[in-house]
Amino acid sequence: MKRVLVIEDNRNLATGLRNNLEIEGYQVDVAHDGTDGLERARSGSPNLIVLDLMLPKMDGYRVLRTLREEGRDTPVLILSARGEETDKVLGFHLGADDYVSKPFGLLEFLARVDALMRRSGNGHAAKLDAVVAFGDVTVDTGTHTVRRGGDTIALRPKEYDLLIALLRRRGQVASRAELLAEVWGYAGEVYSRTVDTHVAELRRKLEENPAEPRHVLTVRKTGYRLAM
Repeated sequence: MKRVLVIEDNRNLATGLRNNLEIEGYQVDVAHDGTDGLERARSGSPNLIVLDLMLPKMDGYRVLRTLREEGRDTPVLILSARGEETDKVLGFHLGADDYVSKPFGLLEFLARVDALMRRSGNGHAAKLDAVVAFGDVTVDTGTHTVRRGGDTIALRPKEYDLLIALLRRRGQVASRAELLAEVWGYAGEVYSRTVDTHVAELRRKLEENPAEPRHVLTVRKTGYRLAM
């Protein structure tokens, strides 16, 4: 049984998350402050950590930074009322795998948990280097900056998230359903055109010839992959 560690100081919210995660079949441990959460992360070997940022004793940023400095690559889903872009950038820079802003929908939260679990279970949660390159495109994951041939490319937030999701797979195929859950938090195929539309925009911005892409490739009847 896969284990989830919830580090959340709001006891009512933590109890609600625990109950719903257990219904989904996960084993759940809960900590209500950063210091206890860090110790449980070290000793409990969870498959996923749900981490609040505003915690007593040690804030979530320090917990995340400490885990990554110790070489622990457990997927971390930040769950926080701090939803400003700068907060998200800092979280991703420190090594977070996903970020959900409060208030949030339960179905979205569970879909993101499921996506992270599947990625880690299939080797898809590999950490990216600070700078990743393919063709004439470079991606700075610390600053969320994308350049093509030296020119900065303006990607919308979901376009960037989609690119990162493909990069993390290192050439492996991602289905539309996987991308919907990971990038948008959707749990069904009904929104699959959303993925196709954003892929088309990535090709327009990153490919030399979008009509004949060399990197963002379609895998027929399956999904997409990124050819490095």
